[in-house]
Amino acid sequence: MTGGPEGGGNSRCPDTAVLRYNPPMLLVIDIGNTSMALGVFEGEELKHSWRVATRKHQSADEYAVLYQNLFQLKGLSAQQVKGMVICSVVPPLNEVFSTLARQYFTVNPLFIEPEDQDLMPIRYHPPSDVGADRIVSAVATFEMVGGPAIVVDFGTATTFDAVSKKGEYLGGI
Repeated sequence: MTGGPEGGGNSRCPDTAVLRYNPPMLLVIDIGNTSMALGVFEGEELKHSWRVATRKHQSADEYAVLYQNLFQLKGLSAQQVKGMVICSVVPPLNEVFSTLARQYFTVNPLFIEPEDQDLMPIRYHPPSDVGADRIVSAVATFEMVGGPAIVVDFGTATTFDAVSKKGEYLGGI
């Protein structure tokens, strides 16, 4: 994990982004190949969520218009967001979302990077071959049900991932 404050967590499992990076209002974005899932958290409570199409050639300004409209429909404003966590498997959009976060939300985004994160030990080599979405799903699964566990994601590609009893990402297909 890059950026964000230190500390937090609990004794049962690895720290999650929400527990470690928990501002009053947190915008989380999962950028997938086909669609994006967005959520606004207040503390650990998910207040609002949306799913929108991933458009690889859209600018930060165009995403800002979309997000502003989604926020207005729920009575929110970008100024209320005090932190942003992004999980992306679409590298060309990383700079777009960095710009979006800084210009329109005035926050420095926290990107989840498999090879540079402390959410969950990665026992698959090389860690850079594991998508950030798969790590986040494994952490969420371990947080919710413990381990060992099998995580199944029916996204653009169907994936299966294994989490050990100790909360380690073991690999997947």
